Amino acid sequence: MAKRFGAYLAVDNTFCSPYFQNPLEHGADIVVHSVTKYICGHSDVVMGVVCTNDEEIYEQLRFTQNGVGAVPSPFDCYLAHRGLKTLHVRMEAASRNAMAIALFLEHHEGVSKVVYPGLESHPQHGLAKNQQHGFGAMITFYCNGGREQSSIILQSIFTLAESLGAVESLAECPSLMTHASVPDGERVKLGINDTLIRLSVGIESCNDLIDDLNQALNAAVASKKPMFLPQPEPDDADSDIGINIEATEEVEEKGYWDW
Repeated sequence: MAKRFGAYLAVDNTFCSPYFQNPLEHGADIVVHSVTKYICGHSDVVMGVVCTNDEEIYEQLRFTQNGVGAVPSPFDCYLAHRGLKTLHVRMEAASRNAMAIALFLEHHEGVSKVVYPGLESHPQHGLAKNQQHGFGAMITFYCNGGREQSSIILQSIFTLAESLGAVESLAECPSLMTHASVPDGERVKLGINDTLIRLSVGIESCNDLIDDLNQALNAAVASKKPMFLPQPEPDDADSDIGINIEATEEVEEKGYWDW
């Protein structure tokens, strides 16, 4: 469609990285990556890269870079090159973890919806399967409840941070963090509310990550349940304080107060 109207097609391929998707092979003119994320993979570089296979576009970009002076330092290049050497290992490990976690979340009572292209429930699962070599390690899910529940989850799992693509797992609430400056009405249109949580899954033990998530979600679910039943209605035949002692003892024996 872009070529039909004489426009360039630019793709931000950060989430997939060059390992899982190569947009230039699918007709894109320009591909950008945040090297800070998966390519580096260790949260210690701030860098970006623009790629193209069009000579004319390359010359324009090279001229702009030379004029602006947007050149990374030698040490940053060294760190990015170091990360690139393990990109394939990290992407495979993080993607395996993400698939297992997405399946776990999809069946937990504390979750209302999971968005991950590796799941068949994702509306573009087929497209991702056809043009990508893997589904990546970014997961979005909506927890049941409200801001209180999402806060409980975020305080219990992973590292709270807006970044992504590192060896460690990170979590954030976009409505309060990355998209806090977006007007409320626009966030509603985009489906970004206080129950939406984004996970950048790392390469830690998958069992450990799922255990953390399970504990956090269970705590969020428990926070919505009443801690005790209403007290029995007073009986006129009882003592002056108006409490039915026999009824209270019966309830306590059955453990109804431990809801």
